Amino acid sequence: MFKIPRAVLYDWDNTLVDNWGTVRAALNHALVSFDLPAWDEEEARVRIKQSLRDSFPRIFGERWTEARDLFYAYFAAHHLDHLRPLPGAESLLRLFAKRGVYQAVVSNKTGKFLRAEAEALGWTQYFGRLVGAQDAPFDKPHVAPVQMALEPSGLEPGPQVWFVGDADIDMECAHGAGLVPVLIGQGEGSGFDRFPPAHRHVDCEALCGLVGAGGDTISVQSGV
Repeated sequence: MFKIPRAVLYDWDNTLVDNWGTVRAALNHALVSFDLPAWDEEEARVRIKQSLRDSFPRIFGERWTEARDLFYAYFAAHHLDHLRPLPGAESLLRLFAKRGVYQAVVSNKTGKFLRAEAEALGWTQYFGRLVGAQDAPFDKPHVAPVQMALEPSGLEPGPQVWFVGDADIDMECAHGAGLVPVLIGQGEGSGFDRFPPAHRHVDCEALCGLVGAGGDTISVQSGV
């Protein structure tokens, strides 16, 4: 059993929404433009986690800002084309909102794209703040974007706050900030031994079913 949280922070891509194809296509556009091999699905799943400002200097070296501009130009042109909510995502947001739980997003997607996608889905109403890459002094897994996301709520990072995400970097962020790490899906990455989830669920729909059962506590029986 665990208590309904006072606040929930979410990762964005592959947690609440699917925009994976556009992210990978934009990155491969930059890679190929630099005569580098494109990443296949498996390699991209493993390597696309950190924010652009943290990852591109390692991938592209001194010319990383040129690659950044190529990526952003492609993504800006296409990122709303194939955007879709994942199963149960909007129901979960609506349910927590009904119960008075503060909600926000901490993503390594660039902030302006994150907020444009939330607006396109009509989800802005659910979030006290949408924090993307470069909005805070440091990006996820640093605690800085967590603190920024929680600021409107007046809550401090702690066990009364869940962090819901699909990757090991989300669990790392939760552990570092002292939040309850909640994993959605199969889990992307190799860092779960160091940063294990406290709870894990197949998708938002499964978690929604548990939260919607009512009461101040829920029984955790859903796993992946």
